[in-house]
Amino acid sequence: MSYPYLKTLGLIASLFLGLIALEAPADLDPERVKKMGVSPERLEKITAFVRRDIAANKLSGAVTLVARHGAPVHFAAAGNLGIADPRPMATDTLFRIYSMTKPVTTVAAMMLYEAGAFHLGDPVHRYLPEFAGIRILRDGKLVDPAGPITIEQLMTHTAGLSYGWHPTDPVDEAYRDADLINSTSSADFITRLSALPLRYEPGTRYHYSVATDVLGVLVERLSGMTLEAFFQTQIFEPLGMQDTFFNVPEDKLERLAANHYWQAEAHTIVPIPPDSAQPVTGVRVFSGGGGLISTAWDYWIFCEMLRQGGSYKGVRILGPKTVQFMTMDHLTPDIRNRGAEENPDSHLYPGQSFGLGFGIITEPGQTGVISSQGAYSWGGAANTKFWIDPQEDLIVILMTQVMGAPYGDALRFDMKVATYQALTGLGSPR
Repeated sequence: MSYPYLKTLGLIASLFLGLIALEAPADLDPERVKKMGVSPERLEKITAFVRRDIAANKLSGAVTLVARHGAPVHFAAAGNLGIADPRPMATDTLFRIYSMTKPVTTVAAMMLYEAGAFHLGDPVHRYLPEFAGIRILRDGKLVDPAGPITIEQLMTHTAGLSYGWHPTDPVDEAYRDADLINSTSSADFITRLSALPLRYEPGTRYHYSVATDVLGVLVERLSGMTLEAFFQTQIFEPLGMQDTFFNVPEDKLERLAANHYWQAEAHTIVPIPPDSAQPVTGVRVFSGGGGLISTAWDYWIFCEMLRQGGSYKGVRILGPKTVQFMTMDHLTPDIRNRGAEENPDSHLYPGQSFGLGFGIITEPGQTGVISSQGAYSWGGAANTKFWIDPQEDLIVILMTQVMGAPYGDALRFDMKVATYQALTGLGSPR
């Protein structure tokens, strides 16, 4: 099924493509930065902490970007493309952003929502009939759930789905046996997943899961396009995001940073073997939960669209009220807290809740790091991170490539400390 609005959006995109080129970084003149309420000297601590972690073999390199009032005030690269690749990191380096794909997928779904394609409370099986007979494992028996999975539950990770991370839970064992990551098509992925039992009753608790991958397939079914085509024609091209892909073009592969994992015994990072790395070419199954490759600059454009209430350089992707709705807390305290102790790896940080596709800071004093109420964010498995802070009119992006590091949260928290300590006041737009 396709919707007429897609043709309209495509026409708008074609009109603006000639006007939007890949931009150079904004002026980082120290006097201009000061007027934005930011200390240029104190901003240097961002690069200082990155270089410290490179020297400690925790990173090969990183790109960091801070923007305020719609303009970058810091944009820097440090280190190398990989621990085994001595080429210097550059600000246009490509990174696997993994779960930072999720906000993009949720934005795509909300574009269809605005077009009248579905209601948030609609059962998923209305559009993905494979889920009509899904059951839940309760006390060792397969039984019908009390209610169906809804589309809003996919967006809030309350659908009762899982990721297969728990080592002994029988549902998670079934996830691992189903080998979802090697699905041959989006239809095959849905067929495999819908044959598995739910781990929890839909709508009863937050549990991080493959829900956004299901949401990506929903976008495909409703639009009649692959997720790759929808992203490209309806989001990336209209916004001028020329460096975000499921499949990296051959002429841009040399800009891709190497991915690494933490080797605890040697206390250093090591390259991930090519046969174990996320594929970046030849991809035919498009993961809405974690498949994109991007740059710090491209992802800033996406964030800036959100900061501006759904538009960027005259191209509107979503309505302001839709963005506001997506970035407010959608979890009751019971749903947010239920199961936190038994499933810490699939839960939220203290002081954080969840909206539609974003983590939301609800209690800054509980987060353990400088934060603002209402800031929204998400990160990726290779220690990428972004957040948008409406109170401070701030966007921050950290791009690295290290999987499974026990110090991963510390890297992201360091970025917060280094950013917020550089603010001197609210400042004023350009």
